[in-house]
Amino acid sequence: MIRYFLALVLFALGAVSTHAQPSLPSSFQAKMIHSPAGADIFVRWGGSGPVVVLIHGYAENSDSWAPLAADLMKDHTVVVPDLRGIGRSSKPADGYDKKTQAKDIRAVITSLGYDKTFVVAHDIGNMVAYAYAATYPDKVERLVVMDAPIPGIDPWSEILQNPGVWHFNFHGPDAERLVAGRERIYFDRIWNDFTADPGEPDDATRNSLPPLMRSLVECGQGSPSSPRSRRMRKITRPLRKRS
Repeated sequence: MIRYFLALVLFALGAVSTHAQPSLPSSFQAKMIHSPAGADIFVRWGGSGPVVVLIHGYAENSDSWAPLAADLMKDHTVVVPDLRGIGRSSKPADGYDKKTQAKDIRAVITSLGYDKTFVVAHDIGNMVAYAYAATYPDKVERLVVMDAPIPGIDPWSEILQNPGVWHFNFHGPDAERLVAGRERIYFDRIWNDFTADPGEPDDATRNSLPPLMRSLVECGQGSPSSPRSRRMRKITRPLRKRS
């Protein structure tokens, strides 16, 4: 099953470069779900079969999973939420630590009538997925994390020393002030350096995100380098690394 997911991920990464702007299948249902942890989470879902939850990364929303979701829905029920503070989910003043965001994900799953699921994540979504698996270990069939390290798992400390990932430590009350009026410059650096095609997202999408800077900085404040996210329960079940 894990090899199947990883194969689909490679397919999806190739497919992204052929689409101007990805979007989830039009057959997906959409709903706003209230999380008791203090946020309203926008979620879309579709397909049939075993349930797979896809958790997006930083400076993205759930549409980033479009190519993979379109393929997975052939034999899976695919659940794709926007994390709090991003996309169409609400943007509360707090609650961006990963344990709280894991509670958001649990609220989405149970509100849709599901219980035990596969969880697939990448980038900063990995930290939410890890927190979810640590908090609800008996509710996860398989956990797949990609493209970014997990705090506390080697070589995490070494990675933090790399100046190329300075944004992992870019959080706190002064971060928003430093980029005020220059939000597009900050996000352009992330999109240009970390996307397979620097031409995506397009200008319209890039210009739509700077107003969300407050919530995105808060997402960084709940990043793996912050004390709130380091105090996370360990996953006790065996983990296997596949390349």
